[in-house]
Amino acid sequence: MSSVSPAIADDALFDRLSAALLQATDLEGLVRPLLALLQSITGLESTYFTIIDPARLTQTVLYATNTAHLLIPEGAQADWQDTLCRRALEQGRLFNNAVAQTWGDCVAAQSLGIATYASAPVYVADLELYGTLCAAGGSQTEVSPKALQTLKLFAGIIARQIERERLIALLQEENARLSQDNLLDPLTGLLNRRGLEEHLPRLLAQAQRQYRRMMVAFIDLDGFKQINDVHGHTAGDGFLRQVGQRLKRGLRASDVIARYGGDEFVVAVCVEPQAEQYEAALRERLFDLTRGPYTLDQTQIDYPGPSIGIATCPPGSADLAGLLKRADRAMYAEKALRKQRER
Repeated sequence: MSSVSPAIADDALFDRLSAALLQATDLEGLVRPLLALLQSITGLESTYFTIIDPARLTQTVLYATNTAHLLIPEGAQADWQDTLCRRALEQGRLFNNAVAQTWGDCVAAQSLGIATYASAPVYVADLELYGTLCAAGGSQTEVSPKALQTLKLFAGIIARQIERERLIALLQEENARLSQDNLLDPLTGLLNRRGLEEHLPRLLAQAQRQYRRMMVAFIDLDGFKQINDVHGHTAGDGFLRQVGQRLKRGLRASDVIARYGGDEFVVAVCVEPQAEQYEAALRERLFDLTRGPYTLDQTQIDYPGPSIGIATCPPGSADLAGLLKRADRAMYAEKALRKQRER
């Protein structure tokens, strides 16, 4: 003997639906009140939302609202080929209150004791079948056409929420990528000046936590203008890229390396408190990394090396701007000495 689903007043439906839409901040926050509302509208014991994995051909119950008479457990997974949802979708049958007679070969329906079933597919952009919104009962129940239309309406609302969350995730990913790109020099792939300004405070904080010193080296590629003038800007760009690659390969992953601008690079490292003994070693390391043979646009040059100035930030100091200026001054002093030696 069949029963009839209860009616719910339009005003009450509108009020509860409005509250669900206004209060929802994510997919779960939207779906759960809709399932409870759908239960009231259809009079069926269980309402649930599923997701479909087309690659694995599985269907999983993501959220469910149940009564004691029929339990559709959350997390339950079924072979898509055996589901009522697939049968309903392929046959274009939104509602069936004679499940045992019509789809008696469905193992899941038999094991759960489902007699009445209604579902609507949840399609997202470009008709991608994301999942289904379902209602099920253990006895034969008549569900009104209005209730079934509401089921389809809820499926559409859920689809729009999924699309919205996907769009937000895509925008966040794109913003993160753009933010990262804004910190990188497009030619060398190293940090640019802005990226250096963001990373230096972190390195300094690390040095202070470990009671170490931060050492900054300012590198100026002497003779770069001549490379550009003689071999062309393409070769000059190639030279800058190779310098960046050599610095990156030759230093630690924890060290900060940046193209400060033009032919200037900055390297920042953390060293032990007795930093003075490391300055000469760092200068020699950077000099050895950047001098030597370079192949530029099928032309090989033997680069004699850059001018390097180094400054050290003592433990407890936070004057990063002053540290960079001191390293810059030290670099220019080194450049002046090299010119004097060349005379």
